[in-house]
Amino acid sequence: MKAFFNMIRRYLPPYRKYVVGSVLMNVLSALFNIFSFTLVIPILNILFRLDEKVYTFIPWDADLGFKEKAINNAYWFVGQYMENHGAVTTLLILAGFMIVMTLLKTGCYFGSSAVMVPLRTGLVRDLRRQIYDKILCLPLGFFSQERKGDIIARMSGDVSEVENSISGSIDMLIKNPILIIFYLSTMVFISWKLTLFVLAFAPLMIWLMGVIGRNLKKRSTQVQALWSDTMSQVEETLGGLRVVKAFTAEKKMSERFANVTGAMRKKASRVNTRQALAHPVSEFLGTVLICVVLVFGGTLIILDHSFIDAPTFIFYMIILYSVINPVKDFAKATYNIPKGLASMERIDRILGAPSTITEAPDAKSVDSFEGSIEYRNVGFSYEDGRPILKDINLSIKKGQKIALVGASGGGKTTMVDLLPRFYDVCEGAITIDGQDIRNLKISSLRQLMGNVNQDPILFNDTIFNNIAFGVEGATMEQVIEAAKIANAHEFIMEKEEGYQTNIGDRGVKLSGGQRQRLSIARAVLRNPPILILDEATAALDTHSEKVVQEALERVMSNRTTIAIAHRLSTVKDADEIIVIDGGRIVERGTHDSLIAKDGYYKKLNDMQAL
Repeated sequence: MKAFFNMIRRYLPPYRKYVVGSVLMNVLSALFNIFSFTLVIPILNILFRLDEKVYTFIPWDADLGFKEKAINNAYWFVGQYMENHGAVTTLLILAGFMIVMTLLKTGCYFGSSAVMVPLRTGLVRDLRRQIYDKILCLPLGFFSQERKGDIIARMSGDVSEVENSISGSIDMLIKNPILIIFYLSTMVFISWKLTLFVLAFAPLMIWLMGVIGRNLKKRSTQVQALWSDTMSQVEETLGGLRVVKAFTAEKKMSERFANVTGAMRKKASRVNTRQALAHPVSEFLGTVLICVVLVFGGTLIILDHSFIDAPTFIFYMIILYSVINPVKDFAKATYNIPKGLASMERIDRILGAPSTITEAPDAKSVDSFEGSIEYRNVGFSYEDGRPILKDINLSIKKGQKIALVGASGGGKTTMVDLLPRFYDVCEGAITIDGQDIRNLKISSLRQLMGNVNQDPILFNDTIFNNIAFGVEGATMEQVIEAAKIANAHEFIMEKEEGYQTNIGDRGVKLSGGQRQRLSIARAVLRNPPILILDEATAALDTHSEKVVQEALERVMSNRTTIAIAHRLSTVKDADEIIVIDGGRIVERGTHDSLIAKDGYYKKLNDMQAL
């Protein structure tokens, strides 16, 4: 429960007023309920003439206990009313009063639940937003260690579990203790001796409840982990469906999925079975307790040794029965909470993940690029410690076109990823206009750059919104101009809805060349002084490559460009070609000078010429 209350302290403060409202409504509901049940005593006396005693009014300042005075004067008032108006009229008045009290009680009961709805829904909304915002803030390195399906599972399944098992329990944890306190206080007021007898059984009931709930949290964690495996496999299948079908691996994938879902079903069955025990066990224990008290108190009344009369004993039994329900609900909440806490722990692995890319407290803004980019003795390793880049020294002057070439895995993409601080260097430094990029504000640093990747990242939205992505307040004229520069305007206008055409998930409704041209148009609209091209034409056919290359040539004019290329023909005109192998710069120069060296670059060029 400590972990639960820690979570409440984190997310409850904005919703304090709803908690106060719920407490007030539950207090009123408990009071009205007790008052309505109190009327059972005079009603039983009237119907069955159980009490023949004649009561006289006792002054409130008399030297007598308040309990005795209150009971005596209530009986006296009912007796007087019966003498003046008759037993039937008195019975009708009492029944009507009971109806009114019950109406007020149920109204307050509804109010106590209704006032908590904004809290429960708001808590879940805040949790989802916090996870999403954290995902946006985490460095790319975090996602290389985590499966997308697992993150999606935490965002969906785990948050839903928190919603169902914890946020739904908040109402119970506010309402039920109030009801239990008021009902127990009433029981003590009626007969502290009988209540002491009842409470003697409480430790046994609590212990039995604890036996059932034990290990529930651990097993719930295992269920949610298997749910993550399920979501991961679904995500992998959707992403690789073309390969699955091409290799006729449907049966294999189906068996893998069946194994995961079968294991999840087995674990979930154990958790749900244990949780299902909560209600019947608490129902059974409650009935046993009521029967024990009924036999004990009834025996005393029959043998005329009782310390309360028969109508009051019946009222006591009604209150005792009433206290059983909130105890059962409280027990149910204690079973639900461990399941939610198991999910909360998995969510906290995202929320508590350290953000390794941080801004310096005195970080400066930068709004222009005037001089040069410098890689000074840069070294980099991923978390596994394997060195990716070693002793990289490179100067890129404003307006230059620099090409990075070399075999796959040599460190080219990592090298450009360090510039916008997707990762931070492990050794050395990268500077822009003489300032270490780690001393610049991340947002202003990235505003200087436009990215065009081999696999264009587009969103399930309109063409206009994809081009205008990242540029606040972009006008249609600006978007059209960017599209024209990127050779995209013509094919866009061929679409039935033009710039308002929805392109589907990741631009599935467009060809590869069209997607790439939209990606270029997006970079053009941003108008960055530094352009990063990561094999922008590598996945295109010859015709699409030619169209995209024309667009890129137009975009690269008057901009500092860093281009990663496998096809050396696309970078022959670069001001300097940097050849990278094994994380080091092994050659550098223009195309002609590198060919003349007859080294590593010449071998790459000859292989592509074959």
